[in-house]
Amino acid sequence: MDDEEEQPLGWVPLDGRGSLPFALVHGESLVAAASWALGEAGVQLYDASVSFDQLRESGRALVLHDPLCPLTPVDHIVDSIERCASTGSVVIGFRAVTDTVKRADGENLGETVDRSGLRSVASPVVIPATVLAGLVDLDTSDFAVLAATLADLGEVVWLEAPTLARRIHDEPELRILEALSRSLV
Repeated sequence: MDDEEEQPLGWVPLDGRGSLPFALVHGESLVAAASWALGEAGVQLYDASVSFDQLRESGRALVLHDPLCPLTPVDHIVDSIERCASTGSVVIGFRAVTDTVKRADGENLGETVDRSGLRSVASPVVIPATVLAGLVDLDTSDFAVLAATLADLGEVVWLEAPTLARRIHDEPELRILEALSRSLV
């Protein structure tokens, strides 16, 4: 992906994530770690001065990398981009849900939900140029909502993300992810 015209465009969205994207992982902010991974995957990062209309009219795929999935391996991002290019479909990284999920019945817990059909959205979300061109707007504040919106528009390819691509929700989870990454080296 050396040809700049062929490179997908990339964004590390911050909306709806509070201050956590500025926490440090291995001495770098989560935003920097996610941005670095996109660059290493051959994605051309764009800045906030680029309008959504310019993105839609670029004719290029868009790769979104949630900074709350800061250690997503570069090869997973590359695989996602390649899958999008080969299928023409939106590609969304996910992790299997391993927690027990219960239905709520008022204030009482109800039946256990079969989690085999549940997914936790991770990074990246790769949107092909054809789908991007048809979007009216792009709310990246919640990747799960974005995934549902994109699934309503057409086919989505779900690509299981590796352990290090898990999404964190707070500093203690970040410390666990960081320790896990050290143990996998």
